[in-house]
Amino acid sequence: MPLDEELRSNLSARRDKIVAAGGPRKTKERHDKGLMTARERIEGLCQEGTFQEYGAHVRHGCTSFGMSEVEIPADGVVVGTGFVENRQIAVFSQDFTVVGGTLGKMHGRKIVWAQDYATKNGCPLVGFKDSGGARIQEGIDALSGYGEVFYRNVNLSGVVPQIAIIAGPCAGGASYSPALMDFIIMTRTNAQMFITGPQVIKTVSGRDVSMDEVGGAEMHAAVSGNVHLLADDDAHAIALTRKLLSYLPSNNTEDPPHAPYPDLDLSPDPEIDRLVRSDASDPMDMHGIVKRVLDDGELFEIHTNFAKNLIVGFGRLQGLVVGVLANNSMEKAGCLDIDSSDKGARFIRFCNAFNIPIVTFVDVPGFLPGVDQERGGIIRHGAKMLFAYSSATVPKLTVVTRKAYGGSYLAMCSQEMGADVVFAWPTAQIAVMGAEGAVNILYNKELKAIDDGAAKQAKRKEFVEHYKAEFASPYLAAARGYITDVIEPETTRAVLSLALRKLLGKRELRPAKKHGLIPL
Repeated sequence: MPLDEELRSNLSARRDKIVAAGGPRKTKERHDKGLMTARERIEGLCQEGTFQEYGAHVRHGCTSFGMSEVEIPADGVVVGTGFVENRQIAVFSQDFTVVGGTLGKMHGRKIVWAQDYATKNGCPLVGFKDSGGARIQEGIDALSGYGEVFYRNVNLSGVVPQIAIIAGPCAGGASYSPALMDFIIMTRTNAQMFITGPQVIKTVSGRDVSMDEVGGAEMHAAVSGNVHLLADDDAHAIALTRKLLSYLPSNNTEDPPHAPYPDLDLSPDPEIDRLVRSDASDPMDMHGIVKRVLDDGELFEIHTNFAKNLIVGFGRLQGLVVGVLANNSMEKAGCLDIDSSDKGARFIRFCNAFNIPIVTFVDVPGFLPGVDQERGGIIRHGAKMLFAYSSATVPKLTVVTRKAYGGSYLAMCSQEMGADVVFAWPTAQIAVMGAEGAVNILYNKELKAIDDGAAKQAKRKEFVEHYKAEFASPYLAAARGYITDVIEPETTRAVLSLALRKLLGKRELRPAKKHGLIPL
């Protein structure tokens, strides 16, 4: 017997009301601001026709403050599953047109459903954050909803990739959920993220600050380091999400989406020689070097504007997905500091959690000296790099291009930190410290005995060259077995590609324990 027309009409009317969300006027207001609706964001992310919604008819249970008569379509959040490039994701999108996208108990429960689905089915979780915060009328029930979301964010960590897209307001406690996820993408306009806004800061401290100063995308991408990727608008944020997912496995039991070239290309790349700088004081274009090594010259950089002295990102090496870390001598001479150590350690741990091989390019003169760095805890922050590399069991390949001094040499994945292969260019200098500093200590008496300034300078230069040749040469490190081989720069791509193919089957067991205690 066919479905009764009255029942069909009733279902259609209910669906239309849910899809209309806040209504045509609010939808137009969003479009006028260049914003997508919550459903448009999901439709833009998922392959056409693959999104299946959960909980569209869910209704809140709040009766206080006249809420029993208030209808909230989909309870202010669209939740479901879909496919991106034929791989499943769980997704939720907060709807600012419906009571400001505020989170109540049922709203939170819907997000929890998406989180639990991602756990059970081993698929990435993507969340569009666009909410006025906790639904005040629901009081502690709203806080409970946040707590359940946070708890699952932590349980999902290292199990499936979690991506947060800040596409509107994300204030107060709500900002902790994206902070607990793996990557935050934020739109440059129409989005804010903060614990306390300008008004609260003004009340408490008397200081006038703008929203951009405390919660803007540019600030979070360059200063706080909370934001990993900046997007121009909603459509760009969606494109970045799709690109990011293309490098990631669906869960921690799978390999990343490798597509190895059928035939390895082991031919040299003479063009890389143009970028090599033998003089340690001459800044070197590490971005250019990395891109010469990766397929199609493509590096999907993470945290581009934060701690620029360390480059991190994803790429492919003859079809194999890799995570890349590289010192950038064009910023702070490539020194490691507090922010770059945090940035690098977190990226390493993500790669390790999701079986992504790590390739490290070293050109580091040391940890950044300074009172602010010492008082800020450079010791414990720098130790995070040592901890992250040492605990990583994925294939680890290191290339020492030039400077590799002192503790920073170890912190950039030396053999002692578990690197599977360490290659060095002939320009490499591996030593306790730079030649100039070492000469000042080792030959201080001899230099003091020379009164003539020109003679002293000449002798200093002689000592420096002797130290470089005898104590900082890559051949000394090779002779002691600390590096795998000294290679020509133009063979870097070929050598790494071949070594990586051989390391894909790597297995490494560690002592049984709950977890290590990374320095904080």
